[in-house]
Amino acid sequence: MTNKTDFKKLAEQMAGSMNSFEDIKDFQKQLMQSFIDTALEAEMEDHLGYPKHESDTGELQISTPRDRDSSFEPVLVSKHQTRITGLDDKIISNYGHSPSSCASDNCLPDTCLSSLIRQRSDNH
Repeated sequence: MTNKTDFKKLAEQMAGSMNSFEDIKDFQKQLMQSFIDTALEAEMEDHLGYPKHESDTGELQISTPRDRDSSFEPVLVSKHQTRITGLDDKIISNYGHSPSSCASDNCLPDTCLSSLIRQRSDNH
């Protein structure tokens, strides 16, 4: 819990920007909103067991397949890529897409696993 000295420092910092009782009420509202948002995020993190936008997958060792002339360029995970951002979102978005919707161009190719699979099979 924050001690009285911390509150006093905060009050001194804020005093210069507050010119009316309305300013104080607005600050109080923003402080309460920030507190509630932070508390709810902490509850969700505790519920999930990991922070927002992080996966509990941990570190992975990915072995990229290689061909004889090194012409293979992976789409899902590029060569020498060290972080996979947005992969969870791509996977989740694919639950709403079927291969037939990809065939009718109703999805973005870079976010659809069915489209990636079709691209790879077309190239071979």
